[in-house]
Amino acid sequence: MPLSRFVLLICLVVVVAPAVSADVAILRTDYYQKTCPDFNKIVREAVSTKQAQQPTTAAGTLRLFFHDCFLEGCDASVLIATNSFNKAERDDDLNDSLPGDAFDVVNRIKTALELSCPGVVSCADILAQATRDLVTMVGGPYFEVKLGRKDGRESKAHKVRGNVPMPNQTVHDIHGMFKKNGFSLREMVALSGAHTIGFSHCKEFSDRLYGSKADPEINPRFATALKELCKNHTVDETIAAFNDVMTPGKFDNMYFKNLKRGLGLLASDHLLIKNNSTKPFVELYATNEKAFFEDFARAMEKMGTVGVKGDGEGEVRRRCDHFNNLNV
Repeated sequence: MPLSRFVLLICLVVVVAPAVSADVAILRTDYYQKTCPDFNKIVREAVSTKQAQQPTTAAGTLRLFFHDCFLEGCDASVLIATNSFNKAERDDDLNDSLPGDAFDVVNRIKTALELSCPGVVSCADILAQATRDLVTMVGGPYFEVKLGRKDGRESKAHKVRGNVPMPNQTVHDIHGMFKKNGFSLREMVALSGAHTIGFSHCKEFSDRLYGSKADPEINPRFATALKELCKNHTVDETIAAFNDVMTPGKFDNMYFKNLKRGLGLLASDHLLIKNNSTKPFVELYATNEKAFFEDFARAMEKMGTVGVKGDGEGEVRRRCDHFNNLNV
């Protein structure tokens, strides 16, 4: 090789190599083994206590994790509180029903970890680990959580719309959001199975119940019960119904069985059994819980890697609801 080409090659390697790996988060399961050896124990004890006190914590935390990862990646940006300088993600209208118990369990864990290993564990890792522990606690599948995320430095309310699925959207539109984050149609349906636990507020499905546009495909008895439940929802916006009316507190495949019976709560739920591209997956999961659990676990492992940030892109927050620089 001529000397001039050799020198040029060396220069390219020197210039390009640092840029490739500078900000990439390298996730691994033993990330805190030396720096915070009690991490797993502290998270597990905190979520056990909180779930016992408030049984909807598991569903709420799972939902919080989704909303976090779908905007800016899994960087705990959804945990940031609005201040005089910035309206944060959690205060956008589409996030106003995110449950306080989910925020609370993350804050409890952060407080305990700051006493044990201050300044070490990111809020993003806390949310990911807590979600997995809570899902398994209510009967869901175990999945691996790799750690090492850094907390993001941005949380903007105006970015939420278009990045978080809405209950009245089509399968095509919702899949567009999942596809943007690297998920297949099958993975989208598997992750929709998260609705086997938790609840939705009446305003999210009331258009299916009342008036000329009421959905005739809802199970009649189910519709009657929902109408009675939600009759005052315009006065009291906290009124809600379980996503899975049959086994609301257990993570199982009942959600998919319900869809076949006209017991899907949200319009977006019901569309999964109506759409020819998603119906086969609904039918598979309704008859084969093992297949659902396996697909859900794989998709959750993948979810936890979406848009993660490394040292150069993020920080380890001292508090999960504030950036270290409060003026950000």
